[in-house]
Amino acid sequence: MANLDVIDALNEIARQKNLSREFVIETLKQGLLQACKKKFGTSDNITVDVEDDSGEIGIFARRIVADPIEDPALQISAADAADFIDDPKPGDEVEVIIPFEEFGRLAIQQTKQILFQRVREAEREQVFQDFSTQLGEVITGTVQQINRGDILVNLGRTEAVLPFREQIRSERYQQGRTVRACVIDVVKTIKGPQVILSRTHPDFLKKLFAQEVPEIRDGLVEIRAVSREPGERAKVAVYTKDPKIDAVGACVGVKGVRVQAVVRELSGEKIDIIFWSPDPATFVVRALSPAKDLEAFADEPEKKMLVICPDLMNSKAIGKRGENVRLASKLTGWRINVINETEYQSRLTAIEAQLTLDELDISEKIKAKLAEGGYDTLTKVIEAGQERLTELPGIGDKTAERILSQALEIKDGRLMKLLDQPREKPKAEEPSGDETVAPPAAEPAPAQAEPEDDHPIGPDAEEQVAVAEEPAGEDDDGPQDGAAEDPGNQKEEGA
Repeated sequence: MANLDVIDALNEIARQKNLSREFVIETLKQGLLQACKKKFGTSDNITVDVEDDSGEIGIFARRIVADPIEDPALQISAADAADFIDDPKPGDEVEVIIPFEEFGRLAIQQTKQILFQRVREAEREQVFQDFSTQLGEVITGTVQQINRGDILVNLGRTEAVLPFREQIRSERYQQGRTVRACVIDVVKTIKGPQVILSRTHPDFLKKLFAQEVPEIRDGLVEIRAVSREPGERAKVAVYTKDPKIDAVGACVGVKGVRVQAVVRELSGEKIDIIFWSPDPATFVVRALSPAKDLEAFADEPEKKMLVICPDLMNSKAIGKRGENVRLASKLTGWRINVINETEYQSRLTAIEAQLTLDELDISEKIKAKLAEGGYDTLTKVIEAGQERLTELPGIGDKTAERILSQALEIKDGRLMKLLDQPREKPKAEEPSGDETVAPPAAEPAPAQAEPEDDHPIGPDAEEQVAVAEEPAGEDDDGPQDGAAEDPGNQKEEGA
């Protein structure tokens, strides 16, 4: 059967379904073989050829000359075989042409169904493979339907779902609206591959910055960590090995144009951009921006960080409803305990009063000499230093060094216990215009935050911080959010 329309139809199917032409032709052959099997009971002796140029479809059956004929599907009489070969004899193999019309309307319909079924299966598998390679990438689609909070997004070749949990809560969606989101998963379902999208995942924020910042696309600036409270606030830690590049400034852009593009896409989500540091204490201090003049002490084995902040910076360090310290903890991967200077000094005084010479692992004779010299507490021993300790009779350099080392270790251990105070949910601070903060009540528990494990946390320079927010209107957070008042000046001093 010769028909150029067949080839055109196959080419059109391959184009529309994004499949190879060879696959579609091979699928047609398999469909015809299935039809042959239904008609003759077997297809083992049948070959199907499709000519690429002419569109001619040839169906050939190999049959053995026999007399009498027991199986018409596998055997042929000598008289019929004479139409194909000269002087046929029993046992000779003959290749017979089977007219396409022999199959009848039903067989042709079955062939068509098999073709479309296999093409559909192949198309689904191709879609699954294509989107599986796009995990973490940002794609654009059109809102097709809203079903119980979940949004079906038309991607052209397939549908995707933007689950309610992956949506920014402040956003509202309408049918026909264009939406951008990040591919976070592709799953196989009965109806075909299901693409799962997200607008809350940290990778979405990373990819938006990569689209806006050429330095990130070129690998000159790297985003090391991201933490988000979608639609509210985000913190981004950036790094560059090139000292000539201002990593924070590159992300902010001239007059904040780059970061503002990301803010608009995220419906006004404020973004703090800080410079990543390999030193945990430095990194934590920067992550707690916009609070300044902070001091951090790390407990490396426990991944805990004690941060002491000036009383007037307490509200900024903690943030509204603990948002700032919580984001900093997720960004750095450290459990952060923020305590104000007044409370810290109060606790420090109480701890120092408990640090007696009995804590030291030294002989009673040495303890007596220290006490006679006026160093009757560990605080006085530390303040004296190694040089003054060696002035005491019977205490040499090695002994003084050992005493001082023990005293410092004991004191640091006691200070780290501040991290183990019972946690109290931080209260939202609502500072007035002068940002004054009322003194804490007796023995308040310091504000603490622990990192969350749902987003993996991906090395020094002067402190660099940028804060971006939607420029329109005032925010109810007031000064404590640390958002830049002028969007054209996004970096704090040192950025």
